[in-house]
Amino acid sequence: MTVNYLADSDADSGNPVLNIIIFAAFIIITMTIVTRVGKAQDKSSAKDFYTGGASFSGTQNGLAIAGDYLSAASFLGIVGAIAMYGYDGFLYSIGFFVAWLVAMLLVAEPLRNTGKFTMADVLSFRLKQRPVRLAAAFGTLFVTLFYLIAQMAGAGSLVSTLLDIHEKSAQALIIGIVGVIMVAYVLVGGMKGTTYVQMIKAILLCTGVVVMAVIIIIAYKGNFSELLQKAMDNHAADDKGTANPESLLTPGNKYFPDGALSGKLDFLSLAMALCLGVAGLPHVLMRFYTVPTAKDARKSVTWAIILIGGFYLLTLILGFAAAAYVGPDRIAGAAGGENAAAPLLALELGGSIFMALIAAVAFATVLAVVAGLSITASASIAHDFYDAVIRKGKSTEAEQVRVSKITVVVIGVVSIVLGIGAMDLNVAFLVSLAFCIAASANLPTILFSLYWKRFNTTGALWSIYGGLISALFLIIFSPAVSGGPKAIISGADFAWFPLQNPGLISIPVGFVFAIIGTYLGKSDNKPKEQAEMEVRSLTGVGVEAAVEH
Repeated sequence: MTVNYLADSDADSGNPVLNIIIFAAFIIITMTIVTRVGKAQDKSSAKDFYTGGASFSGTQNGLAIAGDYLSAASFLGIVGAIAMYGYDGFLYSIGFFVAWLVAMLLVAEPLRNTGKFTMADVLSFRLKQRPVRLAAAFGTLFVTLFYLIAQMAGAGSLVSTLLDIHEKSAQALIIGIVGVIMVAYVLVGGMKGTTYVQMIKAILLCTGVVVMAVIIIIAYKGNFSELLQKAMDNHAADDKGTANPESLLTPGNKYFPDGALSGKLDFLSLAMALCLGVAGLPHVLMRFYTVPTAKDARKSVTWAIILIGGFYLLTLILGFAAAAYVGPDRIAGAAGGENAAAPLLALELGGSIFMALIAAVAFATVLAVVAGLSITASASIAHDFYDAVIRKGKSTEAEQVRVSKITVVVIGVVSIVLGIGAMDLNVAFLVSLAFCIAASANLPTILFSLYWKRFNTTGALWSIYGGLISALFLIIFSPAVSGGPKAIISGADFAWFPLQNPGLISIPVGFVFAIIGTYLGKSDNKPKEQAEMEVRSLTGVGVEAAVEH
């Protein structure tokens, strides 16, 4: 069944000139918005730079949260994973959405009521300031870097697909250009400009996905079974398809097709990382500091859940449609690999113009998310490390903003270099590694800080460093880094750890180390701060009058 409702196209990359024109127009428009918004804020104010002055409404922040959360992994990576692996690919959609609910129920509002700018404000509320803030800064930095690597890889795949560029050097140049644009967005607009880009991106992305889904539903007259059958037929006909096409609809197609125990454990490990990771993602949690009241925070959650839930449900239709219309051979052979499935589907559904529009939306997704990530990492380094550790709380806000901007540039350079190394990996998989680090290092410390009165500084340090080091160590020696053609270091093989995602090991390590450290360490709880933190986290009373701790 062929569908080309908007335009005809017989090229795998559409019209490169048209693609570049639409990309350039989008960048010019959004940069204009960011520049105007940036002029309206106090450039020396840390509150303005980090949280946009906490001036956004619940609806605006809900849109921005959706824009921040629905990354390149959500659009490019998941659609590609479902197209190639069926049920196993949809695990990413399920995991990302369930993770959002876990974060909202356990962490988001108490964290927002207790903190000021960053996650470390909460962790250090009743514990020793300097060591906890230093540890939290490390945790934030590594989570952010892994997330940024995924977005950079997604951007490289996207533009390479549009321009049909297969040379690695040209793809590396594309990633470098994306990194430079990202830095410019953050430096010019701060959190306020970033938030407006995220709102625009959320509206465009959700609209684009709905339009694509509606076209598919009309084409198959609502018969989803027929779509699934066509997807399985394509897998049976193509060399890159699964050995048993019907396994597209059953668990284990990707992770344990031969029934191996390591594949089953990897599947479980990925599920753990996805479901628990969001509650420890600093850039998502930081968004709750951009609204003035707890009521607005709750309204943000309502809007975000509607948009995020609807989006992830529609990825199921898009993923199987990509398998049906594009096919695994063509997806695997595209310049962007699995990450090219969504743009190629748009090309089949609507031709070159539609592909260029959808690709521009996907590019907006990358820019919005990397800008939010950069803001979070820069805030953590400037507020938690520079101000609290180096300057011992005596730096001015202007100094903190200056350090933040320098950090954005440094992080941009590092993420470009690492993103070039990860160009061939699925971006949803790369994000799952960031989720694993967040769940291992940050989540245990956040939960115990909020809900366990006995928790102390030693427990916090053991938890953060234990979870972080174990996750990084196992990732380095996993098949994701070496030992395969799509590994980050494809020419080497030092992968002795069998699981691609180490969450099954590193997440329990973070929780166990937190408990052991708490019982072995000296109690340093302050009854007054403990009582204030409990009241504020559960009720929001005293948030506006909060002082720097």
